[in-house]
Amino acid sequence: MYTAAGQPDREQLVQRFVPLVKRIAYHLMARLPASVQFDDLVQNGMLGLLDAMERYQEGFGAQFETYATQRVRGAMLDGLRENDWLPRNLRRELRRIEGAINQLEHTHGRAPSERELAEALEMSLEDYQKTLHEARGHQLVYFDDFASDGEEGFLERHFTDNDADPANILEDKKVKETLVTAISRLPERERLMMALYYEQELNLREIGEVMGVTESRVCQLHSQAIARLRSQVIGELPAAKKRRKEKVSG
Repeated sequence: MYTAAGQPDREQLVQRFVPLVKRIAYHLMARLPASVQFDDLVQNGMLGLLDAMERYQEGFGAQFETYATQRVRGAMLDGLRENDWLPRNLRRELRRIEGAINQLEHTHGRAPSERELAEALEMSLEDYQKTLHEARGHQLVYFDDFASDGEEGFLERHFTDNDADPANILEDKKVKETLVTAISRLPERERLMMALYYEQELNLREIGEVMGVTESRVCQLHSQAIARLRSQVIGELPAAKKRRKEKVSG
């Protein structure tokens, strides 16, 4: 991996770590809308890899791979921040799904099936699943979740409020307990998919092979699982924000 002059051979190093960049890109794809192109992620990731090579001083072993992983993922996310990952109209549809999930769970005392949700939303099963597929990038918490319809945006109201950061609020004990309970209530297939993705860090293709379904189906299951979790967790967020405020002021 070094030239005759004892300098790192950048071309060979790039070839060595290209699989790392692609692996990170595949893993991120499940969190991104269908409009995001895999090749764009890889291109941004390669810029992060080159940056890591410029900055790293201790050689290119296992420690470098850990460092490069962070730089590559960061470069991919930086490249996406200029775009809206999830259009507002689609996010509204997902809120409708979350509301239907909440209502049916209270009515039946169990997680509703896809067909039951489609019927409650007056959609065909095909259209419902299409919405789930388009919702790649659906996240557990958005800044917009802290504002009601018609209110001033969350960022405008709290841009100096570090305690209102969703990442901080998710650390709240009761939010964690709500999330753990919600995960335990997921249907078995969705719970397995979440474990393979978040614990085993498999990509969509690998999860599909394990579960015997297509990548598209894995994507649908992921979006639906997130919608189920949000229907349980979102109601706890305002109380968590209030608790953090009281803790800081106390």
